[in-house]
Amino acid sequence: MESADARKSALTEWLYSTCNLKGFKLTSLAGDASFRRYFRLHFDNHSFIAMDAPPPKENCRPFVSIANALSHIGLSTPSVAQHDVERGFLLLSDFGDATYLSILRSDNASELYTNALNALAILSQCQYVPDHVIPPFTADFMYKEWEWYKEWFLDKWLGMNLQNEAHALDDCYKLIVQSAVQQPQVFMHRDFHSANLMHLSEEADVKRVGILDFQDAFIGPLTYDLASLLRDCYIAWPDDNVRSWALYYREILSQQNRLNIDEQTFLRWFDWMSVQRHLKALMTFARKQVRDQQPNYLQHIPRTLNYLLMVSERYVELKPLHDFLLLRVLPKVQQVMSCEQ
Repeated sequence: MESADARKSALTEWLYSTCNLKGFKLTSLAGDASFRRYFRLHFDNHSFIAMDAPPPKENCRPFVSIANALSHIGLSTPSVAQHDVERGFLLLSDFGDATYLSILRSDNASELYTNALNALAILSQCQYVPDHVIPPFTADFMYKEWEWYKEWFLDKWLGMNLQNEAHALDDCYKLIVQSAVQQPQVFMHRDFHSANLMHLSEEADVKRVGILDFQDAFIGPLTYDLASLLRDCYIAWPDDNVRSWALYYREILSQQNRLNIDEQTFLRWFDWMSVQRHLKALMTFARKQVRDQQPNYLQHIPRTLNYLLMVSERYVELKPLHDFLLLRVLPKVQQVMSCEQ
């Protein structure tokens, strides 16, 4: 893979020669937990976003296809002004800086989350993406994420080995996977959280929610994106609020005749799905530190671990996982983080 400087030079030349932009200025923007980079491009009193998605690590073809499909069903996604999918360059419309993460407060949270949940109900109904096959989020894939959690979070970051608890933990995770595959399988953004949602104040209704970073979409469990949104690794809310918003989403789906289960079952699906997602998130944050030397993601580990402790304590079936996290993982996390600060 080319160096970052070489990629930026190639992107600049592409913008100049292919996109016919002259005299523009590029400003680096905060990225995500991937190899993609983003730049704001200022040109003639207009601004765009330039994405650099270096192949073979990244593939921007799904972004183009999914952006068009979601826009077609009435959602707000960045429009693709120019693209070179072979080289991994995209020129996109600019949604501004008002991410949910940057503007959420206690006095606007209900409105913003209501908008996001309404948009999610539409997104989950996406059934066809031209020129792209959405892969299934299978049990096998979830088991791979469990192995990655043990490899990157427990072993490579914490230096921990599983002991007598290994079989009990595997049994807990098996129950979590079974819960996930029992749910209706829908279009799944996979990272539907505050850092990937924009508040577009000039738009109306669900189009007020700008949706980013959807290129890794799956067909997967109904509550996965709900868990991403409401038990966000980057921002936390009182659990009463989370429960209320989750049940609001259940009511939307029920009114659309897409769901016919009781509240207790739905909340259990939601809780157990959040456990699966947060174990995967811990793996991602640890891998960014160990493999990519990006320690800024470590700050989100305590919040993510707290979610896991809170939810696993509620269910007797997850007691082995709760005890492991509380008695072995939490002290080790505190020790390692104190050494790395």
